[in-house]
Amino acid sequence: MSNQSINQSRLFLGSCFALITTAFSFSIRAGILKQLGTEYGFSAEQLGTINQMWFLGFPIAMIVGGLIYNSVGGKRIMQFAFLAHAIGILSTIFSGGDYTVLLISTLFIGLGNGCTEAACNPMIADAYEGNKMSQMLNRFHMWFPGGIVIGALISYFMTGAGMSWQTQIWIIMIPTIIYVVLFWGQAFPRPKVQAAASISENLKAMATPLFIFMFLCMALTSISEFGPQQWIDLILGRSGANPMVLLALTTGTMAVARFFAGPIIHKIDQTGVLLISAILTAIGLYMYSTMTGGILYVVAIIYACGIAYFWPNMVGFVADKIPASGALGMSIIGGVGMFSSSIFQPIIGRWIDSAREEKAAEGLTGDALELAAGQATISTMVLFPVILIVAFTGLYFYMKNRGNKVAVGA
Repeated sequence: MSNQSINQSRLFLGSCFALITTAFSFSIRAGILKQLGTEYGFSAEQLGTINQMWFLGFPIAMIVGGLIYNSVGGKRIMQFAFLAHAIGILSTIFSGGDYTVLLISTLFIGLGNGCTEAACNPMIADAYEGNKMSQMLNRFHMWFPGGIVIGALISYFMTGAGMSWQTQIWIIMIPTIIYVVLFWGQAFPRPKVQAAASISENLKAMATPLFIFMFLCMALTSISEFGPQQWIDLILGRSGANPMVLLALTTGTMAVARFFAGPIIHKIDQTGVLLISAILTAIGLYMYSTMTGGILYVVAIIYACGIAYFWPNMVGFVADKIPASGALGMSIIGGVGMFSSSIFQPIIGRWIDSAREEKAAEGLTGDALELAAGQATISTMVLFPVILIVAFTGLYFYMKNRGNKVAVGA
């Protein structure tokens, strides 16, 4: 079947609702984290381990999905995504607060989310050409922050209305059912780069210094984005600004930035975008670690403008500059991002616990203790984008010198 006979609009819309499901599972879970800790007595490290399962399932599904995409197709991968999402959502709701069940159910949700990325990224890359491809990848990924805005506001109002965390989790089923209906009976496009359909060619393209460099950078871009956001309630809950409003403002800004990404990428290319993103992210995190009150709403916008272009342009760079890496290359890049976030979840939890103990020993109590511990944790995270500034500066001049040409599979 040719790509011209593919229903691009319906496939793209289905992909967006699948990503909204991922976003809801992120923001609503972030919103109920404190409820889980209070209701069942979980420590920050235990909550971090539950979070870790979400981020761990993601890369597992992405990598496996990338390996089998050419043989089974994106449609079957999305069918498994629905199954995993349904199992994860329902078992979370009926877990009864059992720690082990929450770990397993969160892992299933992560698997569903990873399948979404594994199937939809290459589908969009194959359905569109050139700058249009980069633009549509950014618009697709717009719905992760866009969905987080919606989910964060839903969680905020439902929590304020005294609704249980189980009721909030039910909301995640709505976009799940919608994407199933949209994908039903649809065919996915074939790879537009012939080498991308060969696993051996994919691996050859990935065994290059440029891909390995991007692989390492992805680990840092991902934790720079997901670390502060997933822990925003515990880290900034006593900062004088509402953490869920901060989350909604951050992700809302990201959604708008990604929607208008096309002209920006066309003007300064992905490498320039990534460098500017790292600089803004570092500034935003530093300001988070040193300021309090209403100014944090402004800081949220600065931080959001930094992290907005990380994920789609890391994936877009691989699709555009290393096309022979194919669906597997995009899945590996996304997978390492989520694997990095998975590894760091309990670590961040320990940073919070440790900072709490340290600040308590200094005599701080109550809100002052929580604020100091949160800011100390964020100050540690500033290191991630600082390293990226150095890395992306090198990448910018390297690609500029070679004329931004396709690195592999031209």
